[in-house]
Amino acid sequence: MDPRRIRNFCIIAHIDHGKTTLSDRILEAAGAISQRERQDQLLDSMDLERERGITIKSHPVTMSYECGGEKYMLNLMDTPGHVDFSYEVSRCLAACEGALLLIDASQGIEAQTVANAILAMDQGLRIIPVINKIDLPNADVGRVLGQMEDVLALPREEAVLASAKTGQGIGDILNAVVRLVPPPTTGCSSGSLIFDSVYDAYRGVICYVRVFGGTLRVGSAVTMMRTAMKTQIKELGRFTPAMTSEETLSPGQVGYVVTGIRSVAEIKIGDTVTDSNNPASEPLLGYREVRPMVFSGLYPLDTSDFEKLKAAIGRLQLNDSALSYSPESSLALGFGFRCGFLGLLHMEIVQERIRREYGLDVISTYPSVIYRIHLSDGSTKEVDNPQFFPDPSSLDYVEEPMIQATLHIPLEAMGEVLNLINEKRGICKGTENLGDTRLMLTCQLPLNEILIDFNDRLKSITRGYGSMDYELDGYVRSDLVKLDLLVNGDPVDAFSSIIHRSKAVGHGRHLCEKLRDILPRQLFKIAIQAAIGGNIVARETLGAMRKDVTAKCYGGDITRKRKLLDKQKEGKKRMKLIGKVSIPQDAFIKILKN
Repeated sequence: MDPRRIRNFCIIAHIDHGKTTLSDRILEAAGAISQRERQDQLLDSMDLERERGITIKSHPVTMSYECGGEKYMLNLMDTPGHVDFSYEVSRCLAACEGALLLIDASQGIEAQTVANAILAMDQGLRIIPVINKIDLPNADVGRVLGQMEDVLALPREEAVLASAKTGQGIGDILNAVVRLVPPPTTGCSSGSLIFDSVYDAYRGVICYVRVFGGTLRVGSAVTMMRTAMKTQIKELGRFTPAMTSEETLSPGQVGYVVTGIRSVAEIKIGDTVTDSNNPASEPLLGYREVRPMVFSGLYPLDTSDFEKLKAAIGRLQLNDSALSYSPESSLALGFGFRCGFLGLLHMEIVQERIRREYGLDVISTYPSVIYRIHLSDGSTKEVDNPQFFPDPSSLDYVEEPMIQATLHIPLEAMGEVLNLINEKRGICKGTENLGDTRLMLTCQLPLNEILIDFNDRLKSITRGYGSMDYELDGYVRSDLVKLDLLVNGDPVDAFSSIIHRSKAVGHGRHLCEKLRDILPRQLFKIAIQAAIGGNIVARETLGAMRKDVTAKCYGGDITRKRKLLDKQKEGKKRMKLIGKVSIPQDAFIKILKN
């Protein structure tokens, strides 16, 4: 098709603003699906996506649309809305010339709305604002249009009012795409951008590509420019929305390419595919490696399921190049894997898929981030596992990763949110009013502090109306220590963590109390201690089970009872010296899940 009749655009928004529902209505309006094929969340292929109402993987689709008597090819991409998958959003933006910026008419501008809009502006895309959910009783279109002008500097005259639920305004959106989104440009002699990939058991890795220059043909030899891997195209086609084979993909088109490569790790998202005989002079701009930000150990509940867990994680990685893993072992939990994730949602999704798709129950250790350790001999190393934290005597200082966070909150929640930021060792750098009822806070926080409960507490404080977006903001020197938990003098590595010194005592005391309540009693007293190096910072004692050795004494001299009690005490002392405490599996589950 003539590139002047092609429009490549994506839908970007904050999570739960209706992207997937809007995609459904657009497919119906363009005639891409029949009435028989119609279903809610059509582009969400995973059960997990449908149940949670979130988009995890981007989903491209090609449609034919007639406007003003002329036919156009519209290539739509539905993108994830959660901050964990912002890199995937940026790759989809790189494959487009335009973006529909979806804004909820009742909730207004949210954190991820601003973040995605800035991403689109930085890449020079034509942004079409769409005010969605105008059919809701609490919709306030005037307020949202004012926020859009003040925060994003987008003119309210260009906004399209719509309701993805009822179908109102869908035709106006499609006409705006044809009218305002520029046709694709061809800036490369023979290069195509890989913006996503999935794994198929029969065909291997399937690359999602946008052709910028040249023509891709079945049977032609191609090269991946970043990895220098050479291969041959075995199949290609377009998404209509199902995969439909074609002989060629021409400039401006979006489709898929099958080369027979068997590992997603060999395909780099953001890489450039070029003709081996007529290669591009340089790769397309914007490529960067995806680096995990959160690390956690995954262990099977049943230690005999280690090989099954290994196979399950290996298969998941075929479809998820951002997931990394390596084997590790724990004295308490047995054999497992140290896994790297993009964020907590990514970690939660991986664990849920392991449970559902492979029938395995897993337990995860306390999540951690990558710390930079500067040793006294001048060397530096990166540590993501508390087990590898060096001895304090060889340590010079430690740096932890920081984030630049943007919080959108109701005005009345400002005091409590500032207290939360201070509690998490954060610094508020600026505030900006978004109308009369909303406020935007810009702050710097340690990444490790937001891993567990920050977002949940933010939602609780703001009654669900608060949102957060963040990006990495370098490393800062910090007073971090390794906190160990000792049971009867023996360290339990599963409970070790790297924590700021100011919070170590409180965290250690909490762990000791929880373990005291969970551990079964032994025949001798057990000391449960939290330690930083050789210093004990918290302690709880689990009392011993005691047999009533004086039960057979009916009256008589008191010395007889004392002799029996002293004999019992001596026996417990000897038992404590040689006794070992076996921590049951359910104790680990209760504490680590907590």
